[in-house]
Amino acid sequence: MMNPALKRAQLNREAILSASPARLLTMLYDRLLVDLNRAEAAQLAGHWPVASENLVHAQSIIAELISSLNSDLWSGATQLHSIYAFATQLLIDANIKRDPALTRQAITLMEPLRQTWHEAAAAPAAPLAGDEHIG
Repeated sequence: MMNPALKRAQLNREAILSASPARLLTMLYDRLLVDLNRAEAAQLAGHWPVASENLVHAQSIIAELISSLNSDLWSGATQLHSIYAFATQLLIDANIKRDPALTRQAITLMEPLRQTWHEAAAAPAAPLAGDEHIG
């Protein structure tokens, strides 16, 4: 019988490998907010190594989100890149200064984006121009 932790890791891996691009994006945002909330809780409790680990992991997720932006395909990519860069700097400063208020600011900035991407992923796809069906 497989170790439950190994089984869970295998199921998570399979979920990621089979996820649509929209689902992958929402999974990244979900984990980002988990990391940020864990970091804030650790900062408030004075558990600096745990806070730092979560803040650094959150920065890695934002770096992945930045790498997925394509300004050739979407005009909003440049603005979103600016938000991601600002959030990254907040997390760096939150870690260096051990300041939970900066972590809270990042949560306040990123949570509405997480919600928006979840709503977009759940919405039915709009037909592309010229792809209308007659019928």
